[in-house]
Amino acid sequence: MQRRQLLSATMGLVAGTTVGLPAFSAPAANAGWRMPDEGERHTATWMAFGANDEVWGRRLKSGAQANLARIAQAIASVEPVHMLVNEQDYDLAARLCGNKVNLVVQPIDDLWMRDTGPVFVKNAGGAFSGVNFNFNGWGRKQEHRDDARVAGFVAGRAGVPILKSTLVLEGGGIEVDGQGTAIITESCVLNPNRNPGVSKAQCEQELQRVLGIEKVIWLPGIAGRDITDGHTDFYARFCAPGVVVAGFESDTSSPEHAITQRHLDILRKATDVRGSQLKVVRMPGPDYVRPQYENKDFAAGYINFYVCNGAVISPEFGHAQADRNTKAILREQFPGREIVQLNIDAIAAGGGGIHCTTQQQPA
Repeated sequence: MQRRQLLSATMGLVAGTTVGLPAFSAPAANAGWRMPDEGERHTATWMAFGANDEVWGRRLKSGAQANLARIAQAIASVEPVHMLVNEQDYDLAARLCGNKVNLVVQPIDDLWMRDTGPVFVKNAGGAFSGVNFNFNGWGRKQEHRDDARVAGFVAGRAGVPILKSTLVLEGGGIEVDGQGTAIITESCVLNPNRNPGVSKAQCEQELQRVLGIEKVIWLPGIAGRDITDGHTDFYARFCAPGVVVAGFESDTSSPEHAITQRHLDILRKATDVRGSQLKVVRMPGPDYVRPQYENKDFAAGYINFYVCNGAVISPEFGHAQADRNTKAILREQFPGREIVQLNIDAIAAGGGGIHCTTQQQPA
């Protein structure tokens, strides 16, 4: 389940800074913003066609770009898809993605729109905003000069104002039920490489202001094991208010085994903002994957699916029994939605998944 350790190793530490990062202070009064559940209706999905040779290498880059196009085409069958693309990659993206995907020329460093894009919020009055969480390359582990501008650019193209946060974090580190409950990993959001000196209470106060979060369920995660320091969207996801699907690593030799068991224990004892105990559905990963892109950083978890209008887009890894089990779980948890399973092995070999490559714009 680990993610993108190889990318930070390839790039080395980057001493970049996030421009205009505000000092942490007590937030202003809440304007009623709410981050909707991913399953609520979307206006569009945003993606980025941004793999580069330095980070990915030519072979993995080519496969990842083909995977991005496959994901975009699947989503575009049910809702609009806007894909950011570097000018030099435009013709390739157009050829791979086809005419159902809207390509938008914009400088980008990488393909992880979940982390670089704005987190869209809305309020009861019908207003929308895009939260800029000051992307800093997952704790300055990777070059991010262009990706630090993606949140503002996408919000502008979507026609919504930016809501600036005092926190540094990524969309993959936050999972919400749309009703005020969030699941967050301490290893990521409370990491000194993002938010030095920020307490849980301060973090929760700011998330209440910009996302409408009233209760946080904290999972420990694992800091330093991958480039994200343990994003939530590889561990646990809401299927509906009160219902969580959680990953489990059955290999007892893996560091993920103990932490995923710990997460399951925490979630099973947790209650949501309404005081209701969570229903937790365990989703094991595959026992093996196809050999073409297999490496030590391969992210073989099923939890990184994406919920869009009328469909759930999920990975499959070539372990037929585990793939079928995952499809059955998703079909049960998302009745009325088509379950679409895709081979995204090159993206997984880069340490990510389908959810990592997408960002929803709510209707």
